[in-house]
Amino acid sequence: MAAAVAGCGEERPAIEKVEDARHARVGVMTGSTGEVYAKQAFPEADIKSFDDIMDAVAAVKSGQIDGIVTALSTAIQVTKTNAEFRYLEERLTNENTAIAVRKDQTALLEDVNRIISDLRNEGVFEDMKRRWFKDDLSPYDEPDIKLPETGEPLRIGVAATREPFSFIDKDGRVTGHDGELARLIAHRLNRPIEFHDMKFMALIPSLASGKIDMIVTGMTATDERRKSVNFTQSYFANAQVLLTRKPDGAASGPVAGGGLELRSLDDLADKRLGVMMGTVYDGYALEKWPKADIQHYQSFPDVVLALNTGKVDAILYDAEPLREILRERPDLTRFGPPLFTLPMGVGFRKGNPLRGDFDAFLTEIRSNGVYDDMTVRWIDHREWAMPEIGAASPKGKIVLGTTGGSMPFSGVQDGEMIGFDVELARRFAAYAGKELEIADMEFGALIAAVAAGKVDMIAASIYITDERKQQIDFSNPYFAMESWAAVRKADVAGAAAAGAEPERSFFQRTADSFHSNIIHEKRYLLLWDGLKVTVLISILATLFGTVLGGVICFMRMSRSALLSVQAKIYISLLRGIPVLVLLMLIFYVVFASVNINPIIVAVIAFGMNFAAYGAEIYRSGIESVDRGQSEAGVAMGFTKVQAFTYIVLPQTVRRILPVYKGEVISMVKMTSIVGYIAVQDLTKASDIIRSRTFDAFFPLIMVAILYFLISWTLIQSLGYLERKTDPKYTRRKAGAA
Repeated sequence: MAAAVAGCGEERPAIEKVEDARHARVGVMTGSTGEVYAKQAFPEADIKSFDDIMDAVAAVKSGQIDGIVTALSTAIQVTKTNAEFRYLEERLTNENTAIAVRKDQTALLEDVNRIISDLRNEGVFEDMKRRWFKDDLSPYDEPDIKLPETGEPLRIGVAATREPFSFIDKDGRVTGHDGELARLIAHRLNRPIEFHDMKFMALIPSLASGKIDMIVTGMTATDERRKSVNFTQSYFANAQVLLTRKPDGAASGPVAGGGLELRSLDDLADKRLGVMMGTVYDGYALEKWPKADIQHYQSFPDVVLALNTGKVDAILYDAEPLREILRERPDLTRFGPPLFTLPMGVGFRKGNPLRGDFDAFLTEIRSNGVYDDMTVRWIDHREWAMPEIGAASPKGKIVLGTTGGSMPFSGVQDGEMIGFDVELARRFAAYAGKELEIADMEFGALIAAVAAGKVDMIAASIYITDERKQQIDFSNPYFAMESWAAVRKADVAGAAAAGAEPERSFFQRTADSFHSNIIHEKRYLLLWDGLKVTVLISILATLFGTVLGGVICFMRMSRSALLSVQAKIYISLLRGIPVLVLLMLIFYVVFASVNINPIIVAVIAFGMNFAAYGAEIYRSGIESVDRGQSEAGVAMGFTKVQAFTYIVLPQTVRRILPVYKGEVISMVKMTSIVGYIAVQDLTKASDIIRSRTFDAFFPLIMVAILYFLISWTLIQSLGYLERKTDPKYTRRKAGAA
């Protein structure tokens, strides 16, 4: 029925440009900067707020909204697993992502700022960006960070449904770019870590109330948020973009091309070509394809990302780094024969005597087998491990200029520069009896830096050309590298037809969804853990609420005006306050200074809410029993307590059970909001799964089935109790016996 209703909606055109959103139905995340921007930029649009990105994605798929304003990192994740989505290239806002710290934690703020500066200077952030913000679905590479097991834990607030910033991995750990960053900070502060996963909008209240020490989950530092918390310096540059459905027939990618039917290198003559700024490819492309649209990028990862996202049709680069990328990215391919082959050398300032020393060193390692060993390890076997290289009592230092992101020659691993070129430089420094200092910089700045004496030598798979020889001196060549063009496989002639997949049946799609959402990475364990938490909260809250409701009912029916008034106030307040507000008030206000398990808070909040309704249910049941029966019992010699226990209570239980049963089921379903106070229940488990698979509906269907099973079990249990307290049922059963 839901599918039929969704399919009967009005057909609306896809959003082609930002202006189209001004009168569209736009989804935003509650409490996000995108929500603020959308309301200001699109005053005539129908803005709808969602707690989670996948709720908004589901709304787009079902035709409820036309687009979503969200962070670029999130938009990229959605498009990876939802082929019908794309994001518009135009940035709505540019944002600075930072860590939030409590106002009174100035010492912690200073320590974290210092650590962020150190990580940036050490090149760690560039390495983390490369490993976490991937444009494909290949596995993440997370280092093992050892943390102390004793001491005061560093409590980190996260919204772990924001891959790749923070998410739950197959082992149930909080991971991602910000999960690693939080562990690095805890490591440098020598403190154990404790993650608190909750709804994004609950993070700042939790921090302000002292429940957590920091927020590390891709949060943008805004002036409004600074009123409540302090922010560190920025550690990531993000942006807000518009995520929409692709128009019918559109190709893959943000605004990608695709299906170019490329057959030879000559077909690139009028295409968009991506090259790295400062490399030989700029002049080569301009000379060979003068009519092509040459687009320049600062780094090799940016060049690859441009190809993957459809900004360019082909890229030109060194064969060995491209070989590594093509091994990791099966959707890309080398195109055509090698463009050219050139020797590579180490650059020095003109007249620098280090050049002669290096040539002598190069001759020595070629003769003693060290060079061959390096070639086998880095080039042939792709082994990313730096050997121990040291010099006894180094005198002075050599500053090496290089650039990361171009393995196997230079890159960053675990915050340290590695690669063939880096090992070569370290061995030369040891040979010269000096200490090596590495300066990681943009490729286009390397030659200017060594020519000006800012660095002593440069090594970053740099080709030796006549033009460059006019500015600096080169060592003897140490490697000869081919140059390749690379394109998307889908753009090669015949690739689209060859790669087309047959239409899958409904059962095949269901089986794939079941495996992806339930079996893969043992995600059923998330549902199992969430189910246990939901059942635990439901049972304990029911028991607590039942007992408390009885006490409130006694006070409400008491002849003491004081007790009766207090009970009336309690019932009115608790029935008038939404249970979500009550839950957050108890957690963030009542227990603000108490380190209490949030599950206990949930039991208290739901139990108090249940008691308010239960008290009135009990009162109505008691008052429905004719008062004369109690009086008759007293006249027969019963005490008032005995008359209530043996005469009134059995009839009350029988009469209130149908209503009581409905109230219990309602409370079970209300427990789905406990994610706001960092409790991982059944609904939160589905949010975590959806944030990994970006499947909008299947996890919700599974959770709906589990909630139904919980409710059905409770209904059957209470139904059995209802039958056992029914005299008619008892008499019928006795007669049948």
